[in-house]
Amino acid sequence: QVQLVESGGGLVQAGGSLRLSCAASGRAFSSYDMGWFRQAPGEDRDFVARINWSGSMTYVANSVKGRFTISRDNAKNTVYLQMNSLKPEDTAVYYCARRIRDGSGSSLGEYAYWGQGTQVTVSS
Repeated sequence: QVQLVESGGGLVQAGGSLRLSCAASGRAFSSYDMGWFRQAPGEDRDFVARINWSGSMTYVANSVKGRFTISRDNAKNTVYLQMNSLKPEDTAVYYCARRIRDGSGSSLGEYAYWGQGTQVTVSS
C-alpha cells in the first residue's frame, strides 16, 4: 500500500520561502515519477511540478517557473518542493502524487495515491 504524507506548509509573507516535503511509504518509490499539484478554494487542482524517477529531469508550470524547484531523495523516499518568492496567488493546498501512467505529465488522470495535502498561505 502506497501512502504519501505532505508537510512543510504554513503562513508566510509575500516574497518569503517554504520547503514542502512528501514522504512516501511502500516499495518502489524510486521507480516512479512524482508530481506536485495545488488547489485553491473553489478552483480546480492544478499541476505545479513533476520530477522523473531518477531526479534527472524536472518540469514546472509556467506560473511558478523560476521560483519553485522540485527535487527528490530516493534514499529517503521523499520528494521536495522548494518555493521561493512566494506570492498571494500561490495560496492553496499543495498535494503530492505518484505518476502511474503516461501522458502529458501534467494531467490529474496520470497520478494516483494522493496525499492529504498541506496548506500554504501567502499574505500580502
